Amino acid sequence: MDISTFHPTRPTSTAGSPLRQLRRQAGLSQMQLALRAGVSQRHLSCIETGRARPGIATLHALLSALDAPLERCNEVFLAAGLAPRYQASPLDAPALAAVRDAMEHLLQANNPAPAIVIDGNWDVLAANSATSALFALLGLPPSQVEGLNMLAMLFAPGGLGEYLLNAEEIRAVGWHRARQESLSNPVLAKRLAQMALPGELEPAQGVLPPLLLTRLASPQGELTFMSTFTTFGMPQDITVESLRIEHLVPADARTWQVMREACSAFS
Repeated sequence: MDISTFHPTRPTSTAGSPLRQLRRQAGLSQMQLALRAGVSQRHLSCIETGRARPGIATLHALLSALDAPLERCNEVFLAAGLAPRYQASPLDAPALAAVRDAMEHLLQANNPAPAIVIDGNWDVLAANSATSALFALLGLPPSQVEGLNMLAMLFAPGGLGEYLLNAEEIRAVGWHRARQESLSNPVLAKRLAQMALPGELEPAQGVLPPLLLTRLASPQGELTFMSTFTTFGMPQDITVESLRIEHLVPADARTWQVMREACSAFS
């Protein structure tokens, strides 16, 4: 055998590069990720450089420690020469009937406080009647809530952002959140690029309150809301993982009263 022509066999597919990218996006060192995942730093280093091929259990441990989105998990599995493990079902699929029922219950239970369902691209998929009532109160088309994009609502002329009394703060938080999410979402990244938002948006300086409130100017005076999010625990479907329900909870008695009256008049 002519050893001069012999080359060690290396895996043709490796999960090392996407894993390293996910680790760096998470701001973790190899040691930190190895400790979280229960593997040795040496083994992790070999995986990232393609000198070792991880088993399915090790991949799951690393991806769980990284809290990687399911779509990115599929990319890592494919890079490792494995079949993708998660699917993206249409929201109207029979398998997601329980999810749709849960969303509808949460939306209606939130009345007279506005609530909307947003997907990973910040598109509004559903809204309750209180959201339409709030739009009508502000002079915005209430029938066009579903199908809107939250980023466009915040930044585009004539959108909800123009009614924000603390627009600088709310836009800065929304922009930073969207930019972070776009690191693992090419569609959202393209949308941000098309919107041509400023390179940096910084909230106003000063003493930070316990909560960042959404403050809206309305014909009834200032309306103040607290924002909370509901997500589905332990999702095993890419579509379900991307969904979140934003609840705008009135932050004072006057806002509650205005929303009750607006909902009554709208219905």
